Amino acid sequence: MKQARKRRKPEQIVKAIAEGEAMLAAGKSLAEVYQKLGIVESTWMRWKKQYGGMKSDEARRLRELEIENQKLKELLAEAELDKRMLKVIAGGKLLSPTRRREAACKLQSCFGVSERRACRTLGQSRSSQRYRPNTKEDEPRLIARILELVGEFPRYGYRRITRLLRQEGWCVNFKRIHRLWKQQGLKVPVKKAKKRRLGNSEGGVIRRSAEYPNHVWSVDFIFDRTEDGRSLKILSLIDEFTRECIALEVGRKFTGDDLVALLSDLFVSRGIPSFIRSDNGPEFISKAVRSFLDFIEVGTSYIEPGSPWQNGNVESFHSRLRDECLSCELFSSLSEAQSIIESWRQTYNHRRPHSGIGGMAPADFASQWATSASFAALPSRKQPTVESFNQPVLS
Repeated sequence: MKQARKRRKPEQIVKAIAEGEAMLAAGKSLAEVYQKLGIVESTWMRWKKQYGGMKSDEARRLRELEIENQKLKELLAEAELDKRMLKVIAGGKLLSPTRRREAACKLQSCFGVSERRACRTLGQSRSSQRYRPNTKEDEPRLIARILELVGEFPRYGYRRITRLLRQEGWCVNFKRIHRLWKQQGLKVPVKKAKKRRLGNSEGGVIRRSAEYPNHVWSVDFIFDRTEDGRSLKILSLIDEFTRECIALEVGRKFTGDDLVALLSDLFVSRGIPSFIRSDNGPEFISKAVRSFLDFIEVGTSYIEPGSPWQNGNVESFHSRLRDECLSCELFSSLSEAQSIIESWRQTYNHRRPHSGIGGMAPADFASQWATSASFAALPSRKQPTVESFNQPVLS
């Protein structure tokens, strides 16, 4: 098989042309020149047209310029390809290795480029691209449990879900749950924080804060509706120190006498607080309520009119109640609303982790405080009896 001749360089071609012209000047024929140079007539004519009159240095420089031009074209083509690839994956910064791996695979499938080329475009290490995480054996069960808890508590974020899992015995941390949370596409919409201010009333939470259980109770109303459009009036009562929801009474209306009856039962079962904080609603400033509290020697801590931020603990509780229960449930009747809201109160007290008390449930925090030395050192108040409420109240 005849081997193909090597392609001559421009300076070699110029030298061959000079040799051929010298032979012609010496009287040699073109056939002899072609035979000497080992070419055909078409090659000689092409050489003369392209390199005729050039010197070896000029031909060498021309070849270098052609090579540089070809390299510039390749670089420009690569830059244009980079721009096209980056446009395809546009839509946010690729901060995590997982997102970079997904983007590199997408570039490989869309443009048919190599893994090396895709990784170079994204600034991704090839070792990171080829990394495959080891999935733990309990991960499918953990994901299934997370989805169950999210279905039960749709307004809980991944931190509160983590605390619930720890209560159930799972040995997990926030970072792992956050990774699985993002992997499953879970998200709780972030609400805008309201502006907080400090009122000038002595009854506000800043001027008089709870220091121990049954020190300060907060009471207020929140409203909702049943499916038929009739209003629901919900009275909430919380212990500001333990964050426990002491009562969530649901009705169509409440009067001062209804509040007195509720407080009478709670004082017998839970003890008497030092103060009850409330706004200046007609139920709270009624003569029946004030006379009753004066008789039991419970202090009233009224906030300044039009300053709900001074009763911030109960307002925060109402935000959670609205977000996690009232906005998620449609009540067909008063009895259904009472049942569902009471069930949520039990969950709030005994299962829901509260960030203000170290991630514990309010009931657990209260029982732990009851066994501590700090609680034992507090001065005890005389517990009321049912007979004491039967005595006449002086108006």
